[in-house]
Amino acid sequence: MEADISTQAVGLASSADFSLMNLFIRADIIVKSVIVLLIVCSIYSWAVIIEKLRLFKKINQSSEEFEKKFWNSKSAESMYNSLPANPEDPMALVFKDAMQNLLKRKSKTDLNTRMTTMLETGIEKQMSKISKGFIFLATVGSTAPFIGLFGTVWGIMNSFQSIAISRNTSLAIVAPGIAEALFATALGLLAAIPAVIAYNKFNYDSAKYSQRLENFSKRFLTII
Repeated sequence: MEADISTQAVGLASSADFSLMNLFIRADIIVKSVIVLLIVCSIYSWAVIIEKLRLFKKINQSSEEFEKKFWNSKSAESMYNSLPANPEDPMALVFKDAMQNLLKRKSKTDLNTRMTTMLETGIEKQMSKISKGFIFLATVGSTAPFIGLFGTVWGIMNSFQSIAISRNTSLAIVAPGIAEALFATALGLLAAIPAVIAYNKFNYDSAKYSQRLENFSKRFLTII
């Protein structure tokens, strides 16, 4: 009995190619669709991750520079006049929108309430831009394992069908289908794990930066 199993295993190793490309080629249309979907999700997730890493690094540096210039300036109006036409820093944009609203209004009654509303609206607008793509990461992180599991279940079903049709339970019949199935699961985890880690990190970074904008807004209000 042991000799038969060993013979089957040796025969399988010599005849079957379990490379990733060959597993994909041998898979049926459903499993192929699952694999392609997971690969696309993984690639786009990494694109979002790299873009957000660069974004947070950029805005943290630019906001720090803006705050230094702001507190070293003679007045809020002089700082406003020295801003470039199209600033890219979110904190500078919040400040610019608030100052534009302040300078356009002739009436100074109820100034604190109006400026508070303007600053809150500006912060919400900038944070909405910063958090773009977070939903995709969360969706991939929560659904990719289940999509991969679907491909796994489908592949195992095909393996059992092959056994029933051929009436042969040898490893050469069972192994290819199971390998294809496990490949789908592995891709699901490969797409989900980085997405979940990145989503949690960027959520934290986003909340931290939002608090930074709010702190600046409160200090800005005290000098108006």
